[in-house]
Amino acid sequence: MSIQQRFQPLLMQRKQEDLYRSRPLVTSAQSTHMQINGLNVINFSSNDYLGLANHPQIKHALIQALQTKDTSYGSGAAHLITGHHLPHHLAEDGLADWLEAERALLFSTGYMANLAVQQALMQANDIILADKLCHASLIDGAQQSAATLKRYPHNDIKALERRLKQSKETQKERGGEILIVTDGVFSMDGDIAPLKEIQALVHQYQAWLLVDDAHGFGVLGQQGRGCFEHLGLTPDENTILVGTLGKAFGCSGAFVAGSTTLIEALIQLARPYIYTTAMPPLNAIAILEALKLVQNAHASRETLTQHIQQFRTGALQIGLTLIDSPTPIQAIILKQSHTAIAWSEHLKQQGFWATAIRPPTVPKNQARLRITLSAQHNTKDITQLLNALKNCQIDL
Repeated sequence: MSIQQRFQPLLMQRKQEDLYRSRPLVTSAQSTHMQINGLNVINFSSNDYLGLANHPQIKHALIQALQTKDTSYGSGAAHLITGHHLPHHLAEDGLADWLEAERALLFSTGYMANLAVQQALMQANDIILADKLCHASLIDGAQQSAATLKRYPHNDIKALERRLKQSKETQKERGGEILIVTDGVFSMDGDIAPLKEIQALVHQYQAWLLVDDAHGFGVLGQQGRGCFEHLGLTPDENTILVGTLGKAFGCSGAFVAGSTTLIEALIQLARPYIYTTAMPPLNAIAILEALKLVQNAHASRETLTQHIQQFRTGALQIGLTLIDSPTPIQAIILKQSHTAIAWSEHLKQQGFWATAIRPPTVPKNQARLRITLSAQHNTKDITQLLNALKNCQIDL
């Protein structure tokens, strides 16, 4: 059987089920006002929450770095060979200081970080308890580890405790550790994990905790430190924090933060870290500059909060069904994939880019428009979007 014979029927089926995906072509700089697929649109589908992806201060830092003899574009090798440059080291130190963690470790992508942690740390007798709406990379990391993966209903603390009790019974027979895995802010719903209750269970059952706070870092908390700061909590020595740098930081890459022992274990054991070329030193320089901006982005975070309130109030007034979310991720539930596509296309023609999210990214019959807000938007942008959404209800 040829590749075409195997996959052409699958591709056709996806088209028939309104699940086929295409890559939009961007021909402008990342911003809230962009050119995508030849259309001039207001962009409501970016994770650039603080508007840093095209920030002049970051650009200036990169231009200056390129003009020195000590900075190359490429790193040249993996971190453990000759690829670990001074900017990488400084970025890791800066992130650790910001989060008040002992250490931080850079990864080229968030996906690699989430694969690395569970593969490296979890062994054959261990158990991973993961929220059912965890990001795909967390689930893939769990499945590729040697541990047993069990999932609990989304943000259901009682169900999680039942799983913990069962896992403790299993531990008595075979030993091993228990790792609870959750997003901080869930990427498709925008809601926040009940970390206070989860942390209490972690202590009660002597478990470990992995939190992917990709959509919380930079956005939540007085200093932008994410969900733990937002909820008034402090991670303990058995808490593993994962963050990405392509969202609120406007750069690329990711990091893991936690204890010195955790980071050293990852350096020695994490295959996605060991066996890949280090990110460009220039990107680490951009991360350091973005970190300064994030730390001083109090006004931007306040603006973002106001935008969220404006959108939610307006959306509910025109009868849209929203998931309860205090974050920049605002999901409009439309259920059927063809409906989500129709709304998205209608919005494009009115000058707005809002991507339709369909299965398998979200559960069946949970297709939606995923509106993401940025501090770079203004009140007029949001008012115009709400008017366009109201027109979708009338015209479709």
